[in-house]
Amino acid sequence: MFSRALIVVLVALNLGVVAWWLLRSPPPPAPAPVSDKGGAELRLLPPPASQAAEPADAPVEEPAVEPLACLRLGPFSERGAAEVAQAGLGALLRDGAIREQPGEAAGYRVVLPPASDRAAAQATAARIAAAGFEDFFVLNQGADANGIALGAYRSRDTAERRAASFRAAGFPAELRAQGAAGASRWWLEGASGDIAAVRTTFPGAQEQDCAALGRNTLR
Repeated sequence: MFSRALIVVLVALNLGVVAWWLLRSPPPPAPAPVSDKGGAELRLLPPPASQAAEPADAPVEEPAVEPLACLRLGPFSERGAAEVAQAGLGALLRDGAIREQPGEAAGYRVVLPPASDRAAAQATAARIAAAGFEDFFVLNQGADANGIALGAYRSRDTAERRAASFRAAGFPAELRAQGAAGASRWWLEGASGDIAAVRTTFPGAQEQDCAALGRNTLR
């Protein structure tokens, strides 16, 4: 009987503790921490989840590099003038080179060297005629006696074409200048990636085939 009464008392006590725990008032919030220098303590807050990520830096576009082109500047009456032009252009003209163009002579002759005798010269003249050439004759006197005159020209280009046609047919034609040669001319050649800038100073700058100037194609 006593044991049953003790159990009832213990159960009642437990129920009372549970009821107190459920019905008690919540504890007051803890006061904000205060630093010893005054003011409330600052705390870093995490960024909101909705904040967009900062965009990545856009790639920097490198300026397009213009391919190099071969140029020819001039002509200059003196080599020194070409050297001054080269120094003035500086980095605008790469691999610069100065070339001399000999002055033109008063005229040019195309000849075959003298043969061993008159008979040999006449035989060569017969072969020239058989090859279809005209306007030639055997020389009878002077240093070129028994040679064959193939033509006289004022233009070097015309004389060179005449000589080349005979060489192509198997005749050893030679080109010889007549009269005093004129003054040489000078050309400045090189490569540039900014033709417009070069032509600001030298409007007559000519674009040339790099192969014709003895250069590889530049990029």
